[in-house]
Amino acid sequence: MLFDNFGGVKAKYSISTAANGAGCEKNSGCTPLGEHIIRAKIGAGAPANTVFVGRRPTGEICTPELMAQFPDRDWILTRILWLSGTELGKNRLGNVDTMQRYIYIHGTPESEPMGEPCSHGCVRMRNADIVRLFDAVDVGTRVVIY
Repeated sequence: MLFDNFGGVKAKYSISTAANGAGCEKNSGCTPLGEHIIRAKIGAGAPANTVFVGRRPTGEICTPELMAQFPDRDWILTRILWLSGTELGKNRLGNVDTMQRYIYIHGTPESEPMGEPCSHGCVRMRNADIVRLFDAVDVGTRVVIY
């Protein structure tokens, strides 16, 4: 959910989180809990379905044919909101650092399910939804994952 400055709900989105469940440890494949901020916004103006690897556009646009060619790729598409934990020892620094784990809110192929856990730790969204969210938030925006 995206809230306005008065606590009212501005928007609701369906998401997918980690298939491995919730957790903050490095290499766990889990979605980290707690308070975070958006540390960086990546992909402004990129076409829908732009493929990112290492937070850089590859020049590819995700299609069913490309997905068939690379069936094991973790598809990070359209926009990236890179998260940074703010709670020392829970999701920041040491073995639990959200940013060092490269945890994002990002777009995903339309064929991927929403509302059920299936990511590698990130928060996945529909491409149209991540564009709307990306445009509505700033670097430093507070994000709570519970």
